Amino acid sequence: MVLSLDELDFGPPDYKEFLPPVSKKNYGKWKYHEHIKGGVIKHVAESGDEAYTVRAAIPKYVAAETVNKLCDIAEKYCEGYIKFTSRHNVSFIVPKAKDVDSVIKDVEAMGFPVGGTDHSLKAIIQCVGWTHCHTPATDSPSITKALYEEFYDEFKDNNAFPERIKMAVSGCINMCGATHASDIAIIGMHRKVPTVIDEIVEKFCSVPNLIKSCPKYAIKPKRGNLKTVVIDEEKCMYCGICYSLCEGMPIHNPEYDGVSIWVGGKVSNTRKGPLLARLIIPFMPNEPPHWENVVKVVRKIVDIYKANAEEDERVGEWIERIGWEKFFQITDIPFSDKSIDDWIFSVETYRKGTNFKMV
Repeated sequence: MVLSLDELDFGPPDYKEFLPPVSKKNYGKWKYHEHIKGGVIKHVAESGDEAYTVRAAIPKYVAAETVNKLCDIAEKYCEGYIKFTSRHNVSFIVPKAKDVDSVIKDVEAMGFPVGGTDHSLKAIIQCVGWTHCHTPATDSPSITKALYEEFYDEFKDNNAFPERIKMAVSGCINMCGATHASDIAIIGMHRKVPTVIDEIVEKFCSVPNLIKSCPKYAIKPKRGNLKTVVIDEEKCMYCGICYSLCEGMPIHNPEYDGVSIWVGGKVSNTRKGPLLARLIIPFMPNEPPHWENVVKVVRKIVDIYKANAEEDERVGEWIERIGWEKFFQITDIPFSDKSIDDWIFSVETYRKGTNFKMV
């Protein structure tokens, strides 16, 4: 049987097929919601129907056995529906109020804390780090674990902060951890250009592909030996993309690799609209496994924000209100010229929110 183009080009399935029955029944007709306790949101529909979202943080990597246990909870209390979010949460839509505490009990018995709603610490986004990736300058999972241990109570508390705080950790500036739009972000930083191992490049790598892979055009053929390459150090931004294509260009350097800290980003379109995080600490050395100094800096920023921000004010909005000069003063963070944004194509000059006003 030959299928027509229309039959083949069906696209992704309709997301409404995967909605829990209570959500599908009241789609677009929800009256209000309220945060009744840490990790639990009550939704009330115009019809009078109620539903309860129970949210818990889970590891980035879980075994199939763990997924099966989570699905068993969903089968028992949630009509078989379960949701995994982009921030590594698991969410249960519970249609009966009497089952909420049972869901919490069963999930926490598995070792997963329920929380991350309203004005709390949201689940921390992270990339795979040293475990599975070949370009990171730092280890995202262990930094994330250290931050979770420090801010565990704030994750479970709906009223921990003036507004939500979203943290993210990425092993390098390619930012698989979506760190560019987070309230507080830790990003791994390489500070030395890749080492070119001529013997490997000559035998196993494609020079044209290496040249095209560089976003800054910092790679060019080596004069006198066109089978290998050289790197323009002034142009290199230490992204490590070339190493993804060729093992003969390793970028790791234990002496110079470390982390940077950024603050003030958000995706939310409310009030000031989306914001990009700004660099405040250009480099801190790697200190696994507990990352004491990184955690200490983040804790200090969070505590000062909590004491000085207004209600419903995100970290970036608070900083813009008091000014970056004041932020560096009260946090006692040394200002560096590397924190000055001199990129001529800065998105700060572009319209980037959904709010629109005719002029």
